[in-house]
Amino acid sequence: MKIDKRNSYCVILAGGKGRRLWPCSRESQPKQFLDFFGVGRTLLQQTFDRFAKIMPKENIFINTNVEYLPWVKEQLPELNEDNILAEPIHRNTAPSVAWAAHRIAHINPYANVIVTPADQMVLNEEAFHNNINEGLEFVHENNALLTMGVKPTRPEPGYGYIQIGDYADFDDIYKVKSFTEKPERDFARMFMDSGEWYWNTGMFLSNVHYLGMCLYKFLPVVLRNFDEIKSDWTIQEEVAYVQEKFSLYPNLSIDLGILEKSDNVYVKKCEFGWADMGTWHGIYEAMQKSNDDNVIINSDTILEDSHNNIIKLPEGKLAVINGLDGYIVAEKDNVLLICKKEDSSALIRKYVTEVQIKKGEKFI
Repeated sequence: MKIDKRNSYCVILAGGKGRRLWPCSRESQPKQFLDFFGVGRTLLQQTFDRFAKIMPKENIFINTNVEYLPWVKEQLPELNEDNILAEPIHRNTAPSVAWAAHRIAHINPYANVIVTPADQMVLNEEAFHNNINEGLEFVHENNALLTMGVKPTRPEPGYGYIQIGDYADFDDIYKVKSFTEKPERDFARMFMDSGEWYWNTGMFLSNVHYLGMCLYKFLPVVLRNFDEIKSDWTIQEEVAYVQEKFSLYPNLSIDLGILEKSDNVYVKKCEFGWADMGTWHGIYEAMQKSNDDNVIINSDTILEDSHNNIIKLPEGKLAVINGLDGYIVAEKDNVLLICKKEDSSALIRKYVTEVQIKKGEKFI
C-alpha cells in the first residue's frame, strides 16, 4: 500500500558533542557539521539530502542544541526556522524525540515519523528508500515502534545489537526479543555468528500518535503539562516553554528510556549498507582501503611499511609515516592524536576527560 508522502516526517538528531571523533570533532563544531570526507557536504547535509528524496523538505525537522543553531541555519538555509528545534541544554535523545513528536503531532496528527542520527553512512540509496518506505507503511498500519537493523559484518563492540524474535507477517519485520548496548568483543562475535542479532542503526519509526503515548508513559509530563495549560498554543509559545522547562527532562537515551521498556517494538531487517560515522573504528571498517589496508581521509601522506591505520589531517599538512600498524592518526587545530585503533572509543572518552581536566576547554 502506498502511503501519502505528506504524512511522512523525519527528525534528524544533530545535537551531540561528537566526542568519539575527537580531535577532529570538537565541541565548537561537532562531526555532524563537518565535511569529514571532503565531498562538499557535511554529515548533516548528507542526511538531510537523503530524506529529502523520500518526503517533502518541509516535513524534515532538525533537533540540535542552541549552541549549534548557527551551524544548522548556515548549512540548511532552505529549511524553515520553525523546523529547527534548538534545546537550551544538552540532554540525551529521549527528550529530543519528545519535543519533536509534540511539534509534529500539533502540525499533523496522522504523521508517520522516522527518527535518525545525523552521522551515518548509507551505501545503497535505492535499498534505503525502499526499506524506509516499507517501514513507514508498517507504522502507518500498526501501533508500534519499528527499529531498523542491519546484519553485522564484524564483531563490533562499539555498536548496539537487537535480537530478533517472532516474524510479524509483514515484509522483513520481526518482534524484538532484546537489546544489548556495546557488548564485549567476544559477545559481539557470538551475536554475529548466531544470526539472531542485528546492528541497531539508531533509526526507528512510529506513527506520531503511538510514539506520543510511549513518550508520555515513560518520561516526565513536561509537554503534557504545557498542553493542559494552553491547548491552542503557538510555536513561539511552545519554544518559550521548552526553553524554560527542558531541564526537567532526565538525561535519557531513546533506546534505554523508551524502546527497551515498550511492548510493541519491532525490527526490520535492512540491506542498505550502513556504517556509524561516530567512531574512528567504525569509519575505518566502512571505508575503502588501500593495498596496505590503510584508510586515508582527505589527507596528504607518504606511508612505508604501515598497515591497518586510519589517517585524517588538516589541509596543507603532510604526514610521513613508517612502521605504524593499527593506529589512528588524527590532527585538528591544536591537538594531534596517535592512538591504537582497536576499541578506540573508550580510550578517546578517557583522553577527552583527562585533557579537559589537565589542559582546559580550548583542547576539547
